[in-house]
This record gives sequence, C-alpha cells and structure tokens, in this order.
Amino acid sequence: MKTDIEIAQQAEMKPIKEIAEGLGLSEDDIELYGKYKAKVNLKVMDKLEGRPDGKLILVTAINPTAAGEGKTTITVGLGQALNRLGKKAVIALREPSLGPSFGVKGGAAGGGYSQVVPMEDINLHFTGDIHAVTTAHNLLSALIDNHLQQGNELGIDPRRITWKRVMDMNDRALRHIVVGLGGKPNGVPREDGFDITVASEVMAILCLSKDLTDLKERLSKIIIGYTYDGRPVTVKDLNAQGAMALLLKDAINPNLVQTLENTPAFVHGGPFANIAHGCNSVAATRMGLKLGDYLVTEAGFGADLGAEKFFDIKCRYAGLKPDATVIVASIRALKNHGGVKKQDLSQENVEALKKGFENLEKQVENITKFGVPLVVAINRFPTDTDAEVDFVYKRCAQLGIPVSLSDVWAKGGEGGIDLAEKVLDILETKKSNYKPVYELNAGVKQKIETIAREIYGADGVDFTKEAEKDIASIEKMGLDNLAICMAKTQYSLSDDPSLLGRPRGFRVTVRQVRPSAGAGFLVALTGEIMTMPGLPRHPAAFDMDIDENGKITGLF
Repeated sequence: MKTDIEIAQQAEMKPIKEIAEGLGLSEDDIELYGKYKAKVNLKVMDKLEGRPDGKLILVTAINPTAAGEGKTTITVGLGQALNRLGKKAVIALREPSLGPSFGVKGGAAGGGYSQVVPMEDINLHFTGDIHAVTTAHNLLSALIDNHLQQGNELGIDPRRITWKRVMDMNDRALRHIVVGLGGKPNGVPREDGFDITVASEVMAILCLSKDLTDLKERLSKIIIGYTYDGRPVTVKDLNAQGAMALLLKDAINPNLVQTLENTPAFVHGGPFANIAHGCNSVAATRMGLKLGDYLVTEAGFGADLGAEKFFDIKCRYAGLKPDATVIVASIRALKNHGGVKKQDLSQENVEALKKGFENLEKQVENITKFGVPLVVAINRFPTDTDAEVDFVYKRCAQLGIPVSLSDVWAKGGEGGIDLAEKVLDILETKKSNYKPVYELNAGVKQKIETIAREIYGADGVDFTKEAEKDIASIEKMGLDNLAICMAKTQYSLSDDPSLLGRPRGFRVTVRQVRPSAGAGFLVALTGEIMTMPGLPRHPAAFDMDIDENGKITGLF
C-alpha cells in the first residue's frame, strides 16, 4: 500500500495558472510561488462584490482520538466528489503548523487519494505565511523590550507584560525563560516565554481580517501588558501596527493550490483550535464563496471546539451564513470513545460502539443548536465489520440523521459520491436557520456558562480566583461584549482529556480569562492547555528524510 506522500508525489498536477483560470481569475489576479502555488490578490474581491455567494458547507467531527477520524480527508474528498457531480466546488483549509507536523501529526494535508498538493510544500514552509506571522509577532516583542530599555515612557510594568515571543515549533524548553540578562546594554531583565506561532493573536487576527485596513486596525488593539498603575498598554500606544501590518501584506492574500483531482483549494491561515478559533481565514472563505457554487471548509478538532468557534466567532464576525454541516466520525474512533484500547480496535465490538456513539450523538445535538442542517460521514476503514456498519446506519435512522459511508481515502472523489449527494439533498430540502448559541451582550460568565452547559453538557462552570480577577479587569476595560474562545482539551467534551464518550455530571473549571482585543474574543483557559506544545518521545521528525535528488520521505 502506498503512503500518503508516495501518492502525492505521483499526482498529475495542473499548473496553478490553469486552476486559477477555471475559477475565472486572470494572471493579474495571482502571484505565482513556483508552478503549483499562487497567492490571490485580495483586490479580486472588489471585482466579485456583486456576485452571489455559493453554499457554505462546514466539515467538523467527533472529539478526536488516536484511532483517527479523517476530517481533512473527508473535506478534500467531498470537494472532489461535488466536482465529479458537475458542481463548481472549492475547498478551504488551514495551513499546517510545523510544530505538530514534526511532532505527532507528520503533516496535515488530507490522506490517501483525498489530499491537497503539492503536499510537501504545504506541510513545510509553503508560501511563508506562518513565518510572516512569527516575524510580525516578534517585532512587537522586540519593540516592547526596546521601549523598556529606552526609558519606558509608557510606564509598562515588566512584571505584567502578557505578550510572549513565538516560534512555529514544539519546544517545551522555551515555555518559561528570562530575557535581558548580561548587564545594562542588553536590556531590562524580566521573565518571558514562547508560544507556538499558531497560538499567536497575530495569527487569529490575520484569519479574521477582511483586508489590510481591517488587519492594521485589529493589530492596533492588541493588549501587550499593563502599566504600573494597572492601565492596559496596546500596540497603538507603541505605534507598532504599521510595521507589523507591512510584514503581513503578502500573508493576508489567500493561497491557491489544488487537490489530487485538480479541485481548487484555498489553504490559508492556521490558528490552533484548542487555543485559538481553529478556522482558515475569513479572506479565503469569502473568496471561495464568490468563486465557487459550493465552498467546503473545515474547523479544527471536534464540533465542541471547532464548529462552536466557527459559528460563534468566525461566522458572526464575518457575516457568513453556513448552509450545511458534515460531522465526521470513524467506527474505530467511536469504539475508542466506548473504552476500547487502540491496539484492540480492529476487533468487532458493537457494545463499545454503542457506548462511544454517544459522543457523535452529542455533537449532532450541538450542530442542531446552531440551526444548521447536517449529515454524518463515517470515514471507512478496512476493519469495519458489517455488524458495526449496520448499527451506525440503524442508530442514525432512529435519530433521523442522514448518514453516508465515505471511502474517499482509498477512492478519492469517487468514494465520496454518496456523501456529496446527501449534502446536496439537504441543501435543497432543508433551510439553514443559523444563529449563534449566545449573544455578545450577555455577561462574560454567562457566555462561558452557556458554552459549557449547551455544547459540552456540563453541569456548570467554576471560576478560580485568578479568573474572577481577570473578568473584573475585562469588564473595567469595557471588553466584556467580545466573543468567547474556549481553550480546552480536544479529546473530551469536558475539560478532562480522560473522560471520553459523552461524560455526564461534570463541571468545567476556568482558571484564566485573557483578552485578545485585536482578534475580538476573550480566551477562557481550562484544564492543562499548553500554548507551547512539547515533542513526544518519538517525534515524527525522526522518520523524515530527504535524498540526494531532493525526494522527501516520512511526511504523512
């Protein structure tokens, strides 16, 4: 059996100019990054302003497990299947972060015969967007420390600087550091640390900005810390927004690539979903909706994180109206949620499947709360038995949920025809009544409580003394009307990663609430969420190599 990278390396790609032409874009609309990658100038949106939007289809999933769900693979496969049915479909995905790619994931461009290509480029440096975010972020860090060194006119308290540095790599040794050592010429000593780039507020801002003007305005609102008398200090106070924005002038333009079957794909932006809002850029989504009749996009991790933030943050702020949702699950993953260990998932176990199916049921309920019609996609594995598949179909029928057994990993678009037909059916027969699950003018605690109770199924929320203090400060600054971005484990509906399936009788503990004023949301931290991940005992990097001809192996 061929590996994902072997399949990708044998792809018959079209020059990206041809893909662009198929969307109605001219050579003046794109900037080539080699033969198979291009950036599309945001000014294209001016020409497309009067064109109606296509249908917006979100692909989300159950809570992820080590057994695999295949959300990105299904997203790519569904786009390919829609095009096989003669529809003009476009895909929009996030850019993979180097940290997880060299850590656990080994890449994030789909799988099998449902991938975006050139796979190696997308998984590595791509068009440099994440590097641009890193540079803009760290420019601000350098300006902050320089301000302290040059007399600290703003009266910034070095103990209350909240702006860390970033890099796009998993490096736990950099979580807590001290800077400014070496005497007076080398700066003011203070504690600092590194986050991973995709957790940066700059990344969230890039992905929520409509254009350069909006980007610069959002950057100016970033709070970097507080003065000795407790006043917030912003990027605007440091006059850094212009320099930061010019470093992002190319990064804000969406990246155009293609799938293995030459379906157009925008791969742009990459905020973490368990820390930030986990969606590709607003710019790419809006552009895809104008250029295609159907835009298939995804949101990170399970529906309790990615879909909730897609609906409550991205769609709300961007004025998007989602038309349909696909919830991805695999029988293996559902059995894992039912208590079966990874090494035993190949064995038939309908009882465990019944128990684990409750996780899917809860995610179905969650999507229904937003008023968006849905279909369940079961990502097929060779080990799935007839009895297990039969149970899933019967249970979905009892719940009145359309379900499709998808085989896009092995068969590409052909393996997603049934799913595509079911998606088209609900688009034609069911009206979306999309609405966010909370109102922005509700209190901070009430908004967090609503997400925890309605989406996670919690009995309530406990706020630590630090979180209470944070909320009081946020209210004092007049930022309590912002959206909520929950930072929570992706593995469970609760804030405890060990509680699989559909846990009941639990409470969520919020330990901190941080303002991301530029992005337009408040980050509520729960559990042991790390903004700088570490590498596993056996990083994926150990299995990667490149030969004398430049052929890469080990990405997957």
